[in-house]
Amino acid sequence: MEIKNQVLDAIKKAEQPVNAGKVVELTKLDRKEVDKAMKMLKDEGLIVSPKRCFWEAK
Repeated sequence: MEIKNQVLDAIKKAEQPVNAGKVVELTKLDRKEVDKAMKMLKDEGLIVSPKRCFWEAK
């Protein structure tokens, strides 16, 4: 599974806004990979930030 999809799945399963640290904890992926994937998801409009540094699926 592509890292971007793993990150999106983790955000969806969390059922509440999560920060990148929580995504790393849930996916066991490297922080740099998570940050890169979250940037791509944000640029594609698949995740939004309801409050600073926390993200949820759109």
